[in-house]
Amino acid sequence: MEQTPAGPGADAEPTAPPAPPGPERGSERSEQPAATTPRARALSPLKLMMVIAVLALGLAFGAKAPCLGTYVDGAGVAQLDWREGSQYKRFCYSDTVPLYSYNHLAEGALPYATRWVDLGSGKPKARYMEYPVLTGLFMYLNAHLTLVWLDAVGAEVPVIAYFDITAVLLALAWLAAVWASLRLTARRPWDALLIAASPLVVVHAFTNFDTLAVAAAVLALLAWARRRPVLAGVLLGIGGALKLFPLLLLGALLIPCLRAGRMSEFWTTTAATVTTWVAVNAPIALLPETKAGWGEFFRLNTTRDMDPDSIYYVLRTLTTWPGFDTPPFPPGEGPEVLNTVSLLLFLAVCLVIAYVGLSAPVRPRVAQLGFLIIAAFLLTNKVWSPQYSLWLVPLAVLALPRWKPLLAWMLVDAAVWFPRMLYFMGGPDGLPAEPFLYTVIARDLALLLLCALVVREIHRPERDRVRVDGVGDPIAGVTADEPDRWRLRGFRVVPLARPAPEEPAHVG
Repeated sequence: MEQTPAGPGADAEPTAPPAPPGPERGSERSEQPAATTPRARALSPLKLMMVIAVLALGLAFGAKAPCLGTYVDGAGVAQLDWREGSQYKRFCYSDTVPLYSYNHLAEGALPYATRWVDLGSGKPKARYMEYPVLTGLFMYLNAHLTLVWLDAVGAEVPVIAYFDITAVLLALAWLAAVWASLRLTARRPWDALLIAASPLVVVHAFTNFDTLAVAAAVLALLAWARRRPVLAGVLLGIGGALKLFPLLLLGALLIPCLRAGRMSEFWTTTAATVTTWVAVNAPIALLPETKAGWGEFFRLNTTRDMDPDSIYYVLRTLTTWPGFDTPPFPPGEGPEVLNTVSLLLFLAVCLVIAYVGLSAPVRPRVAQLGFLIIAAFLLTNKVWSPQYSLWLVPLAVLALPRWKPLLAWMLVDAAVWFPRMLYFMGGPDGLPAEPFLYTVIARDLALLLLCALVVREIHRPERDRVRVDGVGDPIAGVTADEPDRWRLRGFRVVPLARPAPEEPAHVG
Protein backbone atom coordinates (compact mmCIF):
# COMPACT_ATOMS: atom_id res chain seq x y z
CA MET A 1 0.00 0.00 0.00
CA GLU A 2 2.33 2.77 1.16
CA GLN A 3 5.72 1.58 0.02
CA THR A 4 8.27 -1.17 0.23
CA PRO A 5 11.22 -0.58 2.54
CA ALA A 6 14.16 1.35 1.25
CA GLY A 7 17.69 0.75 2.36
CA PRO A 8 18.94 2.66 5.40
CA GLY A 9 20.56 5.35 3.27
CA ALA A 10 17.86 5.85 0.67
CA ASP A 11 16.84 9.42 -0.10
CA ALA A 12 13.52 8.67 -1.69
CA GLU A 13 10.89 6.13 -0.92
CA PRO A 14 10.20 3.56 -3.58
CA THR A 15 6.75 3.45 -4.92
CA ALA A 16 4.35 0.86 -3.60
CA PRO A 17 3.76 -2.32 -5.50
CA PRO A 18 0.30 -2.53 -7.03
CA ALA A 19 -2.27 -4.11 -4.76
CA PRO A 20 -3.35 -7.57 -5.74
CA PRO A 21 -6.62 -7.54 -7.67
CA GLY A 22 -9.72 -8.15 -5.59
CA PRO A 23 -12.45 -10.64 -6.39
CA GLU A 24 -14.37 -8.03 -8.37
CA ARG A 25 -11.50 -7.88 -10.87
CA GLY A 26 -11.67 -11.56 -11.64
CA SER A 27 -8.38 -12.54 -10.04
CA GLU A 28 -7.30 -16.13 -9.97
CA ARG A 29 -7.75 -16.17 -6.21
CA SER A 30 -11.41 -15.21 -6.54
CA GLU A 31 -11.99 -18.01 -9.04
CA GLN A 32 -10.93 -20.76 -6.67
CA PRO A 33 -14.02 -22.69 -5.62
CA ALA A 34 -12.71 -23.27 -2.07
CA ALA A 35 -13.18 -19.56 -1.31
CA THR A 36 -16.94 -19.87 -1.70
CA THR A 37 -17.57 -23.11 0.13
CA PRO A 38 -19.56 -23.04 3.38
CA ARG A 39 -16.58 -24.52 5.22
CA ALA A 40 -14.32 -21.66 4.07
CA ARG A 41 -16.88 -19.09 5.15
CA ALA A 42 -17.30 -20.79 8.52
CA LEU A 43 -13.55 -20.58 9.13
CA SER A 44 -13.14 -16.97 8.02
CA PRO A 45 -10.66 -15.01 10.16
CA LEU A 46 -13.36 -12.52 11.18
CA LYS A 47 -15.73 -15.17 12.52
CA LEU A 48 -12.98 -17.11 14.24
CA MET A 49 -11.49 -13.97 15.76
CA MET A 50 -14.87 -12.89 17.11
CA VAL A 51 -15.42 -16.31 18.66
CA ILE A 52 -12.00 -16.16 20.30
CA ALA A 53 -12.68 -12.61 21.54
CA VAL A 54 -16.01 -13.69 23.04
CA LEU A 55 -14.29 -16.60 24.80
CA ALA A 56 -11.61 -14.28 26.19
CA LEU A 57 -14.30 -11.88 27.40
CA GLY A 58 -16.12 -14.81 28.97
CA LEU A 59 -12.95 -15.64 30.89
CA ALA A 60 -12.68 -11.98 31.88
CA PHE A 61 -16.21 -12.06 33.27
CA GLY A 62 -15.47 -15.30 35.07
CA ALA A 63 -12.43 -13.68 36.67
CA LYS A 64 -14.68 -10.97 38.13
CA ALA A 65 -17.54 -13.29 39.04
CA PRO A 66 -16.19 -14.23 42.52
CA CYS A 67 -16.78 -10.60 43.52
CA LEU A 68 -20.49 -10.92 42.74
CA GLY A 69 -21.24 -13.30 45.59
CA THR A 70 -23.67 -12.25 48.32
CA TYR A 71 -24.41 -12.84 51.98
CA VAL A 72 -27.31 -11.95 54.27
CA ASP A 73 -26.50 -9.42 56.96
CA GLY A 74 -27.87 -9.27 60.49
CA ALA A 75 -30.93 -7.39 59.30
CA GLY A 76 -31.79 -10.12 56.81
CA VAL A 77 -30.77 -8.03 53.80
CA ALA A 78 -28.65 -9.47 50.99
CA GLN A 79 -25.34 -7.66 50.56
CA LEU A 80 -22.41 -7.94 48.18
CA ASP A 81 -19.79 -10.11 49.82
CA TRP A 82 -16.70 -7.92 49.92
CA ARG A 83 -16.02 -8.67 53.57
CA GLU A 84 -12.46 -8.81 54.87
CA GLY A 85 -10.96 -7.71 51.58
CA SER A 86 -12.30 -10.70 49.65
CA GLN A 87 -12.24 -8.63 46.43
CA TYR A 88 -8.44 -8.51 46.78
CA LYS A 89 -7.95 -12.08 47.96
CA ARG A 90 -9.91 -13.36 44.97
CA PHE A 91 -8.23 -10.93 42.53
CA CYS A 92 -11.67 -9.94 41.21
CA TYR A 93 -11.84 -6.27 42.13
CA SER A 94 -13.56 -3.93 39.64
CA ASP A 95 -13.92 -0.16 39.93
CA THR A 96 -17.39 -0.39 38.44
CA VAL A 97 -18.81 -1.91 41.63
CA PRO A 98 -17.84 0.67 44.29
CA LEU A 99 -18.40 3.57 41.87
CA TYR A 100 -22.07 2.61 41.61
CA SER A 101 -22.68 3.66 45.20
CA TYR A 102 -19.78 6.13 45.59
CA ASN A 103 -21.05 8.32 42.73
CA HIS A 104 -24.63 7.95 44.03
CA LEU A 105 -25.70 6.32 40.79
CA ALA A 106 -27.88 3.92 42.75
CA GLU A 107 -29.92 6.95 43.80
CA GLY A 108 -30.27 8.29 40.27
CA ALA A 109 -27.79 11.11 40.85
CA LEU A 110 -27.11 13.26 37.76
CA PRO A 111 -23.36 13.20 37.03
CA TYR A 112 -21.51 16.51 37.46
CA ALA A 113 -24.58 18.13 39.03
CA THR A 114 -24.73 16.00 42.19
CA ARG A 115 -22.32 16.98 44.96
CA TRP A 116 -21.50 14.93 48.04
CA VAL A 117 -19.04 15.01 50.92
CA ASP A 118 -16.22 12.48 51.07
CA LEU A 119 -14.93 11.66 54.55
CA GLY A 120 -12.52 8.92 53.47
CA SER A 121 -9.38 10.92 54.24
CA GLY A 122 -10.63 12.09 57.61
CA LYS A 123 -11.31 15.60 56.29
CA PRO A 124 -14.59 16.50 54.58
CA LYS A 125 -14.11 17.04 50.83
CA ALA A 126 -16.73 18.09 48.32
CA ARG A 127 -16.78 15.60 45.45
CA TYR A 128 -18.41 15.18 42.05
CA MET A 129 -18.28 12.58 39.31
CA GLU A 130 -14.55 12.16 38.64
CA TYR A 131 -14.57 10.76 35.09
CA PRO A 132 -14.58 12.44 31.66
CA VAL A 133 -18.00 13.41 30.36
CA LEU A 134 -18.88 10.47 28.13
CA THR A 135 -17.66 7.93 30.69
CA GLY A 136 -19.74 9.63 33.38
CA LEU A 137 -22.81 9.62 31.15
CA PHE A 138 -22.14 5.97 30.29
CA MET A 139 -22.21 5.13 33.99
CA TYR A 140 -25.41 7.16 34.40
CA LEU A 141 -27.06 5.35 31.47
CA ASN A 142 -26.15 1.98 32.96
CA ALA A 143 -27.64 3.03 36.30
CA HIS A 144 -30.95 3.79 34.56
CA LEU A 145 -30.81 0.53 32.62
CA THR A 146 -30.33 -1.15 35.98
CA LEU A 147 -33.50 0.51 37.29
CA VAL A 148 -35.40 -0.77 34.25
CA TRP A 149 -34.00 -4.25 34.86
CA LEU A 150 -34.95 -4.14 38.53
CA ASP A 151 -38.50 -3.09 37.68
CA ALA A 152 -38.83 -5.86 35.10
CA VAL A 153 -36.95 -8.73 36.73
CA GLY A 154 -35.78 -7.65 40.15
CA ALA A 155 -32.52 -8.45 41.93
CA GLU A 156 -31.48 -8.92 45.53
CA VAL A 157 -28.40 -6.72 45.12
CA PRO A 158 -28.84 -3.99 42.47
CA VAL A 159 -25.11 -3.44 41.98
CA ILE A 160 -24.78 -6.96 40.55
CA ALA A 161 -27.29 -6.10 37.83
CA TYR A 162 -25.40 -2.84 37.24
CA PHE A 163 -22.12 -4.71 36.83
CA ASP A 164 -23.67 -7.25 34.46
CA ILE A 165 -25.14 -4.54 32.22
CA THR A 166 -21.88 -2.60 32.25
CA ALA A 167 -19.87 -5.72 31.41
CA VAL A 168 -22.06 -6.50 28.38
CA LEU A 169 -21.58 -3.00 26.96
CA LEU A 170 -17.85 -2.99 27.69
CA ALA A 171 -17.56 -6.37 25.96
CA LEU A 172 -19.35 -5.00 22.88
CA ALA A 173 -16.87 -2.13 22.80
CA TRP A 174 -13.94 -4.52 22.86
CA LEU A 175 -15.50 -6.60 20.09
CA ALA A 176 -15.71 -3.39 18.04
CA ALA A 177 -12.01 -2.80 18.70
CA VAL A 178 -11.18 -6.34 17.59
CA TRP A 179 -13.28 -5.95 14.44
CA ALA A 180 -11.58 -2.66 13.54
CA SER A 181 -8.15 -4.12 14.26
CA LEU A 182 -8.89 -7.06 11.97
CA ARG A 183 -9.85 -4.65 9.19
CA LEU A 184 -6.51 -2.91 9.70
CA THR A 185 -4.67 -6.24 9.42
CA ALA A 186 -6.68 -7.56 6.47
CA ARG A 187 -3.55 -8.78 4.63
CA ARG A 188 -2.23 -10.35 7.89
CA PRO A 189 -5.49 -11.29 9.67
CA TRP A 190 -3.93 -13.59 12.25
CA ASP A 191 -1.98 -10.69 13.74
CA ALA A 192 -5.24 -9.69 15.44
CA LEU A 193 -5.32 -12.95 17.39
CA LEU A 194 -3.31 -11.44 20.25
CA ILE A 195 -5.79 -8.58 20.44
CA ALA A 196 -8.77 -10.90 20.63
CA ALA A 197 -7.16 -13.26 23.14
CA SER A 198 -4.81 -10.98 25.04
CA PRO A 199 -4.14 -11.92 28.68
CA LEU A 200 -4.65 -8.24 29.48
CA VAL A 201 -8.23 -8.51 28.21
CA VAL A 202 -8.88 -11.48 30.48
CA VAL A 203 -7.59 -9.55 33.49
CA HIS A 204 -8.76 -5.99 32.78
CA ALA A 205 -11.67 -5.89 30.33
CA PHE A 206 -14.07 -5.21 33.22
CA THR A 207 -11.74 -3.57 35.73
CA ASN A 208 -12.83 -0.10 34.60
CA PHE A 209 -14.41 1.52 31.53
CA ASP A 210 -11.35 1.65 29.26
CA THR A 211 -12.60 -0.63 26.48
CA LEU A 212 -14.88 2.21 25.36
CA ALA A 213 -11.99 4.58 24.64
CA VAL A 214 -9.91 1.79 23.07
CA ALA A 215 -12.75 1.04 20.66
CA ALA A 216 -13.08 4.72 19.72
CA ALA A 217 -9.32 4.99 19.14
CA VAL A 218 -9.05 1.91 16.91
CA LEU A 219 -12.18 2.89 14.95
CA ALA A 220 -10.60 6.32 14.42
CA LEU A 221 -7.49 4.68 12.98
CA LEU A 222 -9.69 2.61 10.69
CA ALA A 223 -11.47 5.75 9.50
CA TRP A 224 -8.10 7.40 8.80
CA ALA A 225 -6.96 4.29 6.92
CA ARG A 226 -10.08 4.55 4.76
CA ARG A 227 -9.25 8.19 3.96
CA ARG A 228 -12.03 9.72 6.03
CA PRO A 229 -10.17 12.35 8.05
CA VAL A 230 -13.30 14.06 9.38
CA LEU A 231 -14.75 10.81 10.73
CA ALA A 232 -11.34 9.94 12.20
CA GLY A 233 -11.33 13.27 14.02
CA VAL A 234 -14.88 12.80 15.30
CA LEU A 235 -13.98 9.38 16.70
CA LEU A 236 -10.80 10.71 18.32
CA GLY A 237 -12.85 13.49 19.90
CA ILE A 238 -15.34 10.95 21.24
CA GLY A 239 -12.47 8.83 22.54
CA GLY A 240 -10.97 11.88 24.24
CA ALA A 241 -14.30 12.51 25.97
CA LEU A 242 -14.13 8.94 27.34
CA LYS A 243 -10.43 8.89 28.31
CA LEU A 244 -7.91 11.47 27.18
CA PHE A 245 -5.39 9.09 25.61
CA PRO A 246 -6.98 8.89 22.10
CA LEU A 247 -6.17 12.58 21.65
CA LEU A 248 -2.46 11.68 21.75
CA LEU A 249 -2.85 9.67 18.54
CA LEU A 250 -2.96 12.92 16.62
CA GLY A 251 0.82 12.91 17.06
CA ALA A 252 0.99 9.57 15.24
CA LEU A 253 -0.79 11.16 12.26
CA LEU A 254 1.31 14.32 12.29
CA ILE A 255 4.67 12.74 11.40
CA PRO A 256 3.51 10.90 8.24
CA CYS A 257 1.55 13.95 7.10
CA LEU A 258 4.60 16.16 7.58
CA ARG A 259 6.83 13.87 5.57
CA ALA A 260 4.26 13.36 2.81
CA GLY A 261 3.20 16.99 2.58
CA ARG A 262 -0.46 16.20 3.38
CA MET A 263 -0.93 18.61 6.27
CA SER A 264 -4.35 19.79 5.12
CA GLU A 265 -5.86 16.40 6.00
CA PHE A 266 -4.08 16.42 9.35
CA TRP A 267 -5.53 19.82 10.20
CA THR A 268 -8.95 18.63 9.08
CA THR A 269 -8.73 15.68 11.47
CA THR A 270 -7.40 17.87 14.27
CA ALA A 271 -10.21 20.39 13.78
CA ALA A 272 -12.81 17.61 13.81
CA THR A 273 -11.24 16.18 16.98
CA VAL A 274 -11.27 19.47 18.83
CA THR A 275 -14.75 20.39 17.62
CA THR A 276 -16.17 17.05 18.71
CA TRP A 277 -14.48 17.15 22.10
CA VAL A 278 -15.68 20.70 22.72
CA ALA A 279 -19.21 19.91 21.52
CA VAL A 280 -19.45 16.97 23.92
CA ASN A 281 -17.94 18.80 26.89
CA ALA A 282 -19.38 22.30 26.44
CA PRO A 283 -22.91 21.59 27.74
CA ILE A 284 -21.51 20.17 30.97
CA ALA A 285 -18.64 22.66 31.28
CA LEU A 286 -20.79 25.78 30.76
CA LEU A 287 -24.05 25.05 32.55
CA PRO A 288 -23.99 26.57 36.06
CA GLU A 289 -25.40 23.36 37.56
CA THR A 290 -22.60 21.16 36.21
CA LYS A 291 -19.65 23.53 35.71
CA ALA A 292 -17.96 22.70 39.02
CA GLY A 293 -18.55 18.97 38.54
CA TRP A 294 -17.09 19.01 35.03
CA GLY A 295 -13.75 20.25 36.39
CA GLU A 296 -13.52 17.43 38.96
CA PHE A 297 -11.67 15.12 36.58
CA PHE A 298 -9.01 17.71 35.85
CA ARG A 299 -8.77 18.82 39.48
CA LEU A 300 -8.21 15.30 40.78
CA ASN A 301 -5.59 14.55 38.15
CA THR A 302 -3.73 17.67 39.22
CA THR A 303 -3.94 17.15 42.97
CA ARG A 304 -3.48 13.38 43.27
CA ASP A 305 -0.09 12.03 44.29
CA MET A 306 1.98 9.43 42.43
CA ASP A 307 0.23 6.12 41.79
CA PRO A 308 1.71 2.88 43.23
CA ASP A 309 2.09 1.54 39.67
CA SER A 310 4.24 4.49 38.56
CA ILE A 311 8.01 4.50 38.31
CA TYR A 312 8.11 7.47 40.69
CA TYR A 313 6.45 5.45 43.45
CA VAL A 314 8.84 2.57 42.77
CA LEU A 315 11.85 4.86 43.18
CA ARG A 316 10.48 6.54 46.29
CA THR A 317 9.67 3.22 47.97
CA LEU A 318 12.69 1.11 47.01
CA THR A 319 15.35 3.81 47.39
CA THR A 320 16.15 6.64 49.78
CA TRP A 321 14.78 9.23 47.34
CA PRO A 322 12.08 11.27 49.18
CA GLY A 323 10.17 12.25 46.04
CA PHE A 324 9.75 15.63 44.38
CA ASP A 325 7.02 16.79 46.78
CA THR A 326 6.25 15.97 50.39
CA PRO A 327 2.65 14.98 51.19
CA PRO A 328 0.22 15.78 52.67
CA PHE A 329 -0.49 18.70 50.37
CA PRO A 330 -2.46 21.78 51.35
CA PRO A 331 -6.18 21.71 50.41
CA GLY A 332 -6.67 22.21 46.71
CA GLU A 333 -2.99 21.68 45.91
CA GLY A 334 -1.05 18.70 44.66
CA PRO A 335 2.46 17.54 43.79
CA GLU A 336 3.36 20.54 41.64
CA VAL A 337 6.96 19.50 40.99
CA LEU A 338 5.97 15.95 40.10
CA ASN A 339 3.26 17.25 37.76
CA THR A 340 5.80 19.47 36.01
CA VAL A 341 8.50 16.82 35.80
CA SER A 342 6.18 14.13 34.42
CA LEU A 343 4.82 16.53 31.80
CA LEU A 344 8.27 17.68 30.71
CA LEU A 345 9.53 14.11 30.55
CA PHE A 346 6.62 13.11 28.35
CA LEU A 347 7.15 16.08 26.04
CA ALA A 348 10.87 15.31 25.85
CA VAL A 349 10.21 11.69 24.87
CA CYS A 350 7.67 12.87 22.28
CA LEU A 351 10.39 15.05 20.74
CA VAL A 352 12.64 12.00 20.55
CA ILE A 353 9.83 10.00 18.90
CA ALA A 354 9.30 12.84 16.43
CA TYR A 355 13.00 12.82 15.56
CA VAL A 356 12.94 9.04 15.10
CA GLY A 357 9.97 9.37 12.79
CA LEU A 358 11.32 12.28 10.78
CA SER A 359 14.80 10.79 10.33
CA ALA A 360 13.77 7.22 9.46
CA PRO A 361 14.74 6.06 5.96
CA VAL A 362 11.11 5.10 5.27
CA ARG A 363 8.10 6.88 6.65
CA PRO A 364 7.12 5.09 9.89
CA ARG A 365 3.80 3.35 10.14
CA VAL A 366 1.05 5.11 12.09
CA ALA A 367 0.68 2.20 14.53
CA GLN A 368 4.42 2.30 15.31
CA LEU A 369 4.28 5.99 16.18
CA GLY A 370 1.01 5.64 18.11
CA PHE A 371 2.38 2.79 20.18
CA LEU A 372 5.53 4.73 21.07
CA ILE A 373 3.55 7.82 22.07
CA ILE A 374 1.08 5.98 24.32
CA ALA A 375 3.90 3.91 25.85
CA ALA A 376 5.83 7.12 26.56
CA PHE A 377 2.77 8.62 28.23
CA LEU A 378 2.30 5.63 30.52
CA LEU A 379 5.98 5.31 31.42
CA THR A 380 6.40 9.00 32.30
CA ASN A 381 2.99 9.63 33.85
CA LYS A 382 2.49 9.74 37.61
CA VAL A 383 -0.57 7.47 37.28
CA TRP A 384 -0.70 4.07 35.62
CA SER A 385 -3.87 2.33 36.67
CA PRO A 386 -3.58 -1.36 35.74
CA GLN A 387 -6.32 -1.27 33.11
CA TYR A 388 -4.50 1.51 31.22
CA SER A 389 -2.40 -1.25 29.67
CA LEU A 390 -5.43 -2.09 27.51
CA TRP A 391 -4.71 1.12 25.60
CA LEU A 392 -1.54 -0.46 24.25
CA VAL A 393 -2.88 -3.84 23.15
CA PRO A 394 -4.17 -3.03 19.62
CA LEU A 395 -1.36 -0.55 18.96
CA ALA A 396 1.32 -3.00 20.09
CA VAL A 397 0.01 -5.78 17.86
CA LEU A 398 -0.37 -3.46 14.87
CA ALA A 399 3.08 -1.96 15.43
CA LEU A 400 5.04 -5.14 16.15
CA PRO A 401 3.31 -8.32 14.94
CA ARG A 402 5.74 -10.68 16.65
CA TRP A 403 3.90 -13.00 19.00
CA LYS A 404 6.79 -14.01 21.28
CA PRO A 405 7.76 -10.54 22.61
CA LEU A 406 4.13 -9.41 22.57
CA LEU A 407 2.89 -12.38 24.57
CA ALA A 408 5.80 -12.09 27.01
CA TRP A 409 4.99 -8.41 27.64
CA MET A 410 1.26 -9.09 28.02
CA LEU A 411 1.84 -11.90 30.51
CA VAL A 412 4.24 -9.79 32.59
CA ASP A 413 1.89 -6.81 32.52
CA ALA A 414 -1.13 -8.93 33.45
CA ALA A 415 0.87 -10.49 36.30
CA VAL A 416 1.19 -7.08 38.00
CA TRP A 417 -2.48 -7.34 38.97
CA PHE A 418 -2.04 -10.19 41.43
CA PRO A 419 0.65 -8.81 43.78
CA ARG A 420 -1.06 -5.43 43.44
CA MET A 421 -4.30 -6.83 44.85
CA LEU A 422 -2.52 -8.50 47.75
CA TYR A 423 -0.55 -5.31 48.44
CA PHE A 424 -3.75 -3.25 48.49
CA MET A 425 -5.39 -5.72 50.85
CA GLY A 426 -2.92 -4.87 53.59
CA GLY A 427 -3.04 -6.43 57.01
CA PRO A 428 -1.45 -9.73 58.02
CA ASP A 429 -2.74 -11.47 54.88
CA GLY A 430 -1.45 -8.74 52.59
CA LEU A 431 1.77 -8.56 50.61
CA PRO A 432 4.69 -6.20 51.27
CA ALA A 433 5.33 -3.49 48.72
CA GLU A 434 8.55 -4.98 47.34
CA PRO A 435 7.19 -8.02 45.41
CA PHE A 436 4.51 -5.84 43.83
CA LEU A 437 6.99 -3.11 42.86
CA TYR A 438 9.40 -5.62 41.35
CA THR A 439 6.63 -6.76 39.01
CA VAL A 440 6.03 -3.11 38.09
CA ILE A 441 9.73 -2.82 37.18
CA ALA A 442 9.49 -6.01 35.11
CA ARG A 443 6.45 -4.61 33.29
CA ASP A 444 8.22 -1.33 32.50
CA LEU A 445 11.31 -3.15 31.25
CA ALA A 446 9.19 -5.42 29.04
CA LEU A 447 7.45 -2.39 27.56
CA LEU A 448 10.76 -0.62 26.99
CA LEU A 449 11.99 -3.71 25.14
CA LEU A 450 8.97 -3.56 22.85
CA CYS A 451 9.64 0.13 22.24
CA ALA A 452 13.25 -0.67 21.33
CA LEU A 453 12.10 -3.33 18.86
CA VAL A 454 9.67 -0.89 17.25
CA VAL A 455 12.34 1.80 16.94
CA ARG A 456 14.72 -0.74 15.39
CA GLU A 457 12.14 -1.67 12.78
CA ILE A 458 11.43 2.00 12.05
CA HIS A 459 15.09 2.57 11.18
CA ARG A 460 15.56 -0.87 9.63
CA PRO A 461 12.29 -1.29 7.72
CA GLU A 462 13.52 -4.45 6.05
CA ARG A 463 12.92 -6.13 9.44
CA ASP A 464 9.32 -4.91 9.62
CA ARG A 465 7.15 -7.94 8.92
CA VAL A 466 4.25 -5.80 7.75
CA ARG A 467 6.39 -4.09 5.12
CA VAL A 468 8.22 -7.28 4.15
CA ASP A 469 4.86 -8.85 3.35
CA GLY A 470 4.21 -5.99 0.93
CA VAL A 471 1.44 -4.42 2.97
CA GLY A 472 3.14 -1.05 3.47
CA ASP A 473 1.29 0.89 6.12
CA PRO A 474 -2.34 -0.28 6.37
CA ILE A 475 -3.19 2.90 8.32
CA ALA A 476 -1.42 5.30 5.94
CA GLY A 477 -4.70 6.73 4.70
CA VAL A 478 -4.24 9.84 2.55
CA THR A 479 -0.44 9.52 2.71
CA ALA A 480 -0.40 6.02 1.19
CA ASP A 481 0.18 7.19 -2.38
CA GLU A 482 2.49 10.05 -1.49
CA PRO A 483 6.29 9.81 -1.57
CA ASP A 484 8.25 11.58 1.13
CA ARG A 485 8.95 15.26 0.44
CA TRP A 486 11.79 15.46 2.97
CA ARG A 487 13.48 13.78 5.94
CA LEU A 488 15.97 14.68 8.64
CA ARG A 489 19.63 13.72 8.41
CA GLY A 490 21.21 14.63 11.67
CA PHE A 491 19.49 17.96 12.24
CA ARG A 492 19.36 18.95 8.58
CA VAL A 493 16.22 18.93 6.50
CA VAL A 494 16.96 17.04 3.29
CA PRO A 495 14.46 17.48 0.41
CA LEU A 496 13.73 14.26 -1.42
CA ALA A 497 13.17 14.02 -5.12
CA ARG A 498 9.95 12.46 -6.33
CA PRO A 499 10.54 9.03 -7.87
CA ALA A 500 10.48 9.04 -11.65
CA PRO A 501 7.77 7.06 -13.39
CA GLU A 502 8.81 3.55 -14.25
CA GLU A 503 9.74 2.92 -17.88
CA PRO A 504 7.70 0.31 -19.73
CA ALA A 505 9.31 -3.09 -19.72
CA HIS A 506 10.90 -4.18 -23.01
CA VAL A 507 9.93 -7.56 -24.38
CA GLY A 508 12.52 -9.72 -26.11
